[in-house]
Amino acid sequence: MIISVVSFKGGVGKTTTALHLATYFQTKAPTLLIDGDLNRSALQWASAGTLPFKVVDEKSAVKFARSFDHLIVDTPARPQQEELKTIAEGCDLLVLPTSPDALAMGATLQMVDALQALKTDFKLLLTLVPPSPSKVGIEARASIENAGLPIFKSNIRRLAVFQKAALEGCPVNVVKGDSYSGIAWKCYEQVGKEILK
Repeated sequence: MIISVVSFKGGVGKTTTALHLATYFQTKAPTLLIDGDLNRSALQWASAGTLPFKVVDEKSAVKFARSFDHLIVDTPARPQQEELKTIAEGCDLLVLPTSPDALAMGATLQMVDALQALKTDFKLLLTLVPPSPSKVGIEARASIENAGLPIFKSNIRRLAVFQKAALEGCPVNVVKGDSYSGIAWKCYEQVGKEILK
């Protein structure tokens, strides 16, 4: 399976999503994470520690791709329409992470308009959802569902343990000494299960 993680707006957890989906998929079959973002955030994350899967840039991907069952692609931020078309045609599913704030939601809806014209499979993923008593995540989900757009049942909570994972160069499920690591991992595990069901 080839999954591309795409966003029109930075700071919504695109690389975090790609990395944790790769972590989940690796538990099922050999998985390659392709870092196509100019910031090379996934490669930086990998260089800081140990990940349970291989990470390469898009130039090396051609050499390695045939050795893996699953490919997860961390795409460049803010792709142009032609780039978006190429990305959409080259994968089985586009995952669109968005935080529930107005600016991120607006950028995501712009992308959705472009994707609907391409007739491709995509699904929105709410990320950085603040804890109760904030209702912003519930409200964002309701507006996405009311618009009839495909959305994952699981949200990704806003948790500091994700930053710890990036600093340690590991997935969140192996961060030691943080009681939220299991909660954070469960969020992405549920998304992975939804994709592979």
